[in-house]
Amino acid sequence: MDLIKIAITAAGSVAALFVLTKFMGNKQMSQLNMFDYINGISIGSIAAEMATSLESDFMKPLVAMIVYAVLSVLISFLTNKSIKMRRILTGKPLVLFDSGKIYKKNLGIAKLDANDFLSQCRASGYFDLNDIQTAFLETNGHISILPLAEKRPVNPYDLGLEVKAEKAVANVILDGNIMYKNLRFMGKDENWLKKELKKQKIDSIKNIFLATCDFKDQLTVFQKVKENVDHDIFV
Repeated sequence: MDLIKIAITAAGSVAALFVLTKFMGNKQMSQLNMFDYINGISIGSIAAEMATSLESDFMKPLVAMIVYAVLSVLISFLTNKSIKMRRILTGKPLVLFDSGKIYKKNLGIAKLDANDFLSQCRASGYFDLNDIQTAFLETNGHISILPLAEKRPVNPYDLGLEVKAEKAVANVILDGNIMYKNLRFMGKDENWLKKELKKQKIDSIKNIFLATCDFKDQLTVFQKVKENVDHDIFV
């Protein structure tokens, strides 16, 4: 009976977590500030407690999870509506480096030492501080870097070139299945798709892992490959 009860409460905690995370909104790990991160861990811990609860009432951890979720949404609402509350609850960006100067006090506030700062700069592709104009620590813990004007990549605007706007491609075949809705969105049908596949000498749709179509009517096909790669160029 205990195992059955654990299975039921575990399923209930998963369902509750799913509903509450949808209620709180989707954020990537890189978008979470410290409060969001700790709040998520707390809710997960309570959910685990709820899943393995045998003697205590499962409603108690469920209510705690709901309270955490409601408070999280309330804080998000306040930070969206008030700049002052946003600065109090989520903080503000810190300037760590600017115009050749490293701000040690701000590094201390951010709990970063020189090695941490340099490693994050390298992770962003900057191995020399002389290539950096300004580095900010964002409220989510990510370091944003503004390169020197002469060190940033050249873009078409710098060269005086006019380029056409690009649009996202649509997945028209996914894991051997035709995505009919995406085909219609691109103004195409199954007959067009089969003709294009025939041009590329592809007979079976089931052997296609992914096929995409762009707004230039270009069909790109990636077939399933069964053999393994037996060499490693990175060793």
